[in-house]
Amino acid sequence: MRALVVQHDHVSPPGPVGERLKARGFDITEMVVVPEERHLTPDVRVEFPDPSEWDLVVPMGAPWSVDGPGVASWVEPELRMLAAAQDAGVPVLGVCFGGQALAAALGGAVERAPRAEIGWVGIETADPSIVGPGPWFQFHFDRWVLPPGAVEIARSAVCSQAFVVGRSMGVQFHPEITAAQFGLWLANGAEGHMRAKGLDPDAVMAEVKRTEAEAARRTHALVDAFLDRVATRTPEPGR
Repeated sequence: MRALVVQHDHVSPPGPVGERLKARGFDITEMVVVPEERHLTPDVRVEFPDPSEWDLVVPMGAPWSVDGPGVASWVEPELRMLAAAQDAGVPVLGVCFGGQALAAALGGAVERAPRAEIGWVGIETADPSIVGPGPWFQFHFDRWVLPPGAVEIARSAVCSQAFVVGRSMGVQFHPEITAAQFGLWLANGAEGHMRAKGLDPDAVMAEVKRTEAEAARRTHALVDAFLDRVATRTPEPGR
C-alpha cells in the first residue's frame, strides 16, 4: 500500500501519524510543498500527482491560511487534487491545514476562528471509537465550514474538530505533534504568536515532553480507527 504525505513546509513532518501508517504496512512518500529556503516567500509552483496512483493521501498542517493570497499558487492545485482523490474513492486524512483544505476542496470553506486555540484541548466527540476526547494539541487561527454531506464527529467550544465525508476524514488538531516538531515551530515563528497571546512556550513545551508517549498512543489509535472504520467504507459515486 502506498501513502502520499503532503508536508506543506519543512517543520511539519507526519511524526506518530507516519509511524503508525508504516506499522500498518504503508510505504510512505513525503512531498514537501514549500522548501525551507522559501518559507518566507511560499508562493511556489507545485505540480501535485494523480491521487489515483495512491492508496491514501495525508495532507498535513501548515503555518499559512488555506485562503491566504500568498499560497494560492499551490493551494488551488492541491484542492483540485484532494477533490479528485475523493471522486476516485482514495481516502484522505487531513490534519489541521490539511483538514481545512479537504473541507474547502469538497465544497466547504475556511474562515477565521473567533479565537486561536493553542496547546492541549479536550474535545467533545460524537464517536469516541474514531476520535477520542483527547486532549489533543491545537495550534490554529482558522476553522473550516463543513462541506456538503460531511458528518461532524467532534468539536470544541471554538470550532468543529473532526468530520467524516465518504472515506475521508479531517481533524483540526495536531495528532502528529512531538517535542522535536514543536521546537521547530517555536524557532519558526510560533514562539512570537504564543507570547503575543500571553502563553508561555516553555511551559507548553514541558507539557508536550511530559505527555509525548501518551499522546503518541492516542495518535496511533486515531490512525487505526481511521483506517479500519472510515477508509474502508464502500465509496459512493462521486463525492
